[in-house]
Amino acid sequence: MRKKILTIFALFLLATVSAQDFKTPVEYLNYIGKETDAISKSTWNYTKAVAHSKSARKIDVTRNALIKSIQNASKKISTLKEGYKGDMEYKDQLLAYLSISEKFINDDYGKIIDLQEVAEQSYDFMEAYITARDLVNQKINDEVEKLNTNQKLFGNKYNIQITEDNSALGKKMKASNDVFKYHTQMYLIFFKVNVTDVNLMEAIKRKDLNAIQQNASSLEIFADEGLEKLKAITPYNKDASLVNATKKALEFYKKEALEMTPKIVNFLMLNQKVEDSQASIEKKREKERSKQEVDNFNNLVKEMNIQVGEYNKLNSKFFQEIVAVNNYWEQTGTDFISKHVPKD
Repeated sequence: MRKKILTIFALFLLATVSAQDFKTPVEYLNYIGKETDAISKSTWNYTKAVAHSKSARKIDVTRNALIKSIQNASKKISTLKEGYKGDMEYKDQLLAYLSISEKFINDDYGKIIDLQEVAEQSYDFMEAYITARDLVNQKINDEVEKLNTNQKLFGNKYNIQITEDNSALGKKMKASNDVFKYHTQMYLIFFKVNVTDVNLMEAIKRKDLNAIQQNASSLEIFADEGLEKLKAITPYNKDASLVNATKKALEFYKKEALEMTPKIVNFLMLNQKVEDSQASIEKKREKERSKQEVDNFNNLVKEMNIQVGEYNKLNSKFFQEIVAVNNYWEQTGTDFISKHVPKD
């Protein structure tokens, strides 16, 4: 099952400037602020597309628009050859930030997408993808902190009061980042059992009894581990939908490990006995077969015929439940993001 994996860029918003007595340096900051405002708006458009659009084309269009806004801002700011009266430090720091941001979106973004392509193959791959994504975002956040520090130093130098950003856009972006972080936390708990279940199903198809039992044991352990983690997680803004959906999935997978798997193992072992008995009989000519061997084989076949119907019902029942549980979690996750990430 393909699930929506979210990649979100760190937002850069200039702090607001409040000073009327120092007009020239304020004008300098306001000029820069006008250019970075366009980046902030493009970032927000991208965030909304990721959260609310199912169109890959629309998401990519907004990503390209974000790149273009960064390039435009870099071009205009770089024309300020003297910065402010020869003070280049703040301008250079801003250009460095923009360069790193563009590199991330163009280059590192592609590498992260490559990781995303294989992320669902294993929990380790998924962790590697999320870690890589978070490291790049942290790198950008570190640059933002440097930039904010430099901006405050610039303000102190020219007696300008720099206030923290409290704009509506800044608040919406912070809220969105919190939503994605919470969703990722819940997704990892869900994914750990989900991918183990996929491995279990593959082992069942191969009739690999050792792999079936190993994956069933892991499934039970991971389900218990996830349920324990959920005890420490509070609902997001009083919305417990994602917690409940994750708990429902974990409880189902634990039930699958404890109830379905032993029955499947028993059936496959019976099937193996039938195949072994048949192979043994077929190696002998009819007159060499003992009555006990024939009776034993016939009894196994009768038992097999009885069990195959129950086995098929069991498989069908759990398959439908697996699909329903996974779809429910995915839809709940989509609804959760759509509900908590502002639309405008």
